[in-house]
Amino acid sequence: MSAAIKLGDEELTQRQQDVLDIALSLLVEVGDKLTMTGVARRARCSKESLYKWFGDRDGLLTAIVQWQAAKVRPVPLGPQRMSIEALQANLERFAYDWLKVIAGDISVALNRLAITHAGPLSNLGHTVLTNGRFAVGKRLKPLLKAGRGAGLLRFDDEEEAFRTFFGLVLRDVQIRLLLGDEFELSDQDVIRDAKRATEQFLKLYGA
Repeated sequence: MSAAIKLGDEELTQRQQDVLDIALSLLVEVGDKLTMTGVARRARCSKESLYKWFGDRDGLLTAIVQWQAAKVRPVPLGPQRMSIEALQANLERFAYDWLKVIAGDISVALNRLAITHAGPLSNLGHTVLTNGRFAVGKRLKPLLKAGRGAGLLRFDDEEEAFRTFFGLVLRDVQIRLLLGDEFELSDQDVIRDAKRATEQFLKLYGA
């Protein structure tokens, strides 16, 4: 289930979540031709409601990116000292969520759109980075620091450790999909790759 996200200071209502799911599906179909009118028609709501909830099209795209990124669940960290079993299980779950999101049609469509509009005249690329890759980093780094604090991981730079994990999980999957390579990862493939990436990461950074 997607984690809750907020629009300003307000959590999304169920209706807003449903509209974003519809907008995500429509984005896969039409790409850059996504419009407020098209989303309103598909979601059977008024354009006035869309503008009230999300602002303009850029605001809707920002909410779409945040909603998609929220599918990578944050790791709950308790006050107790972390065990190696808990660290490995949490890393595997995080890798699984992340790979499922990145390998999906929706993320491919979002990233293609962001690349198309990258540059000083558009903020979509910045939006995808801020609410995608950078937001995911903020969710994983507390787990890495907790592992280091428990004496299970050894690293000096948490950003470097995160980027290593990033590369081990995603490998060339994202670039192949962006370039049109038509392959699918089954759920068992994702489970296998998440486990492999975690094991490789622990070999590199395990204390």
